[in-house]
Amino acid sequence: DRPDRTGRIQILKVHASKVKLAEEVDFEQVAALTAGFTGADLANLVNEAALAATRRGGESITLSDFNVGIERIIAGLERKNRVLNAREREIVAHHEIGHALVAAAIAGSDPVHKISIIPRGIGALGYTIQRPTEDRFLMTREELENKMAVLMGGRCAEHVIYGHLSTGAADDLARATDIARNMVARYGMELDLGHVSFDGEQRSMLGTPTDPFRQRNYSEDTAREIDCAVRKLVAGAFARAEAILQANREILVGSAAELLTKETLETGDLTRLFAGVTPGPAKVEAPCSC
Repeated sequence: DRPDRTGRIQILKVHASKVKLAEEVDFEQVAALTAGFTGADLANLVNEAALAATRRGGESITLSDFNVGIERIIAGLERKNRVLNAREREIVAHHEIGHALVAAAIAGSDPVHKISIIPRGIGALGYTIQRPTEDRFLMTREELENKMAVLMGGRCAEHVIYGHLSTGAADDLARATDIARNMVARYGMELDLGHVSFDGEQRSMLGTPTDPFRQRNYSEDTAREIDCAVRKLVAGAFARAEAILQANREILVGSAAELLTKETLETGDLTRLFAGVTPGPAKVEAPCSC
C-alpha cells in the first residue's frame, strides 16, 4: 500500500540521510505535499531535489528543491523547446485557469498550488497542480462530483471563451469518465440502479486482472442504464463548471492574460486573482439524451 503521512516521513528520512539538507527543510511539510506517493516516488523525489540543488549551485537541498522535484515527478520534465503558436498558448492558458477557477469556486476542493503553460513530459502542454491538505481514504459522492467538475473546468473554459472544443482535454475526459463509471458500476452511487456493484474485479487463476476478457454479469438493458448514468454525471459536471465560469468570466479572462505573461502562477498569485470568485452551485442537472 501507499504509505500514509507518518510512513512518508520515515521513508524520506532514510533516503535523505545520504544528502545534505538545509536547516529549513521540514519532513512534515514535504510529507504533506506528497500524498499518494509510493516509496519509490519518495526515493526519486530526494534524487530529483538533489539534482535541482546541484543545478542551481546550492550547497544543500532546500524546500524549494523538493518542490521542483515534486513537479518533475508529477508533471514530467519541462520542454521549453516545444514552442506553441500564439493561438495554442491562449487556449492552454484559458484551459488551465479553467481548472483552477472551478476548484477555487467549489468549497472543499483540493487547493491549487501552481499553474503553468510551460509544456512538460510527453504530451502536457500545460498543467495545474492540486495538492490535498491531508491523506484521504474515503470519498463521498459529493466529493467525487467536485473532482469531476474541476476536471471538466479546462474543457469548459475553452468552450466558454472560444465556443469550440479541442483535443487538449483528452486526459481530463478519461479521468472524469473513469470516476463517473466507478461511481455507477463499482460504488453503487446511482440510486436508480440500486445499491449494487456491477463491476466486481475478476481475476484469473494466476491472480492477474482479466479485464480484456471480463464476463459481464448484467443484461444489455442494465448496461444501457449504466452508460446513461455515466453520461448524465459527466454532463452534470460540465454544466456545473460552465455555470461557475460564466459567473466568473471576467476573472477567467484576466487570470488567463496574466498567465500568458508570466507563464507560471503560484499560490500567492492565485489567491490574489481569485479573491472575488463567485461560489459555484452545489449541483447542476444537465439534460442527457438517453
